[in-house]
Amino acid sequence: MFSMRTFTTLLLATTFSLLVACNQSSAPSPDAPPEATATGSAPGDASGAATATTAPTATVTPTAAPVVIASTPTPAPTATPGSAATAAPAGLIGPDNFPENVNPLTGEVVADPAVLDRRPVAVKISNYPPIVRPQSGLNNADLIYEHYAEGGVTRFTAVFYGKDADPIGSIRSGRLIDLEIPKMYDAAFAYAGSSGPIRLMMRNVVFFDRIITPDFGHGGFYRIEDPNKAFEHTLFTDTPTLRAILEQRGQNTPPSFSTNMAFSEEPPQDGTPAAEIEVRYNSTNVFWNYDPASGRYFRWTDGEAHNDANTGQQLNTRNVVVVAAHHVDTTIVEDRAGNRSIEIQIWGEGPVSIFRDGQRFDGRWRRENEQDMLTFYDEQGNVLPLAPGNSFFQMVPLGFTGLVVSE
Repeated sequence: MFSMRTFTTLLLATTFSLLVACNQSSAPSPDAPPEATATGSAPGDASGAATATTAPTATVTPTAAPVVIASTPTPAPTATPGSAATAAPAGLIGPDNFPENVNPLTGEVVADPAVLDRRPVAVKISNYPPIVRPQSGLNNADLIYEHYAEGGVTRFTAVFYGKDADPIGSIRSGRLIDLEIPKMYDAAFAYAGSSGPIRLMMRNVVFFDRIITPDFGHGGFYRIEDPNKAFEHTLFTDTPTLRAILEQRGQNTPPSFSTNMAFSEEPPQDGTPAAEIEVRYNSTNVFWNYDPASGRYFRWTDGEAHNDANTGQQLNTRNVVVVAAHHVDTTIVEDRAGNRSIEIQIWGEGPVSIFRDGQRFDGRWRRENEQDMLTFYDEQGNVLPLAPGNSFFQMVPLGFTGLVVSE
């Protein structure tokens, strides 16, 4: 564990008394309006055609009553990473010595290695209220983190590296977890709006020169008007624009990754069947269905097929990674309803469940230094590889009982 916990605690203590009163009384900016407190909803019926580049054509409906499997904390493994004598999966790539033409965030070979000589860009994307769906650009992201914002709703931070996306959105305000994600991937960060204390923290992060936000008077954002959507849901950006801004600053340079994930086409041994995954957040229900023909999981949200507005294709991923971490309510007020910002402590280690190739693999995630990525190990300390391709991280609290898995 590193000093981020100490930094956050001290900074909150010193700034809250000065800023929270202003934050409560002043009207929010157009890019960060108040969000309604959501109430819990029952899991919806997940139906709709799964369409993607290699899309299955069948309509998929989740089973009626899968067994609930809780993501509860487990004891830390006693072995050090790689110390056990278990054989590595065939074709393992990483965590060290990635070939020049392989993307370290996906384990995929890229047609033009020059795309890896530019900065990854993390972008904050809305996921609530439901009218913001379908969002734009999500299927082009290498990594997507879905996490609790406040009031039981979720929000996305998407990391774009190997592919571009135009447009991306709608863009929303940053949260405490966004003090961490850009560090892990040596990325830039684009967002719109933040509460007063978080804005002050953003001014002091090591990646401040790579932040792009109207909060600090930056360009790079535009409105795509929609008569059916409120003004705050109409802000967008795109990776060419963001990278042009980084070029002007001299910041569109190759990233330096402190640690790497590992990938293999061949899954590890001893997985358990996992064709359907449901993540029951308080006010958002996420459902993934595995398609054997494409080797990918396809997503439904609140009972409806979740598509990418840029292509009309359903959101899909090679890996669904359920990361359990300590969630701490802070004193930072995020909206007029009084909902408090959540500090998701993605440092140290904790339980992880990786879903790939229609199977589930349980282990531990680790992040020992603030510049490290999340990396994954089995309970014996062996590297736990992802399937080559994009990954969707579902962030949940320790002791989470809303993870439902069925064969």
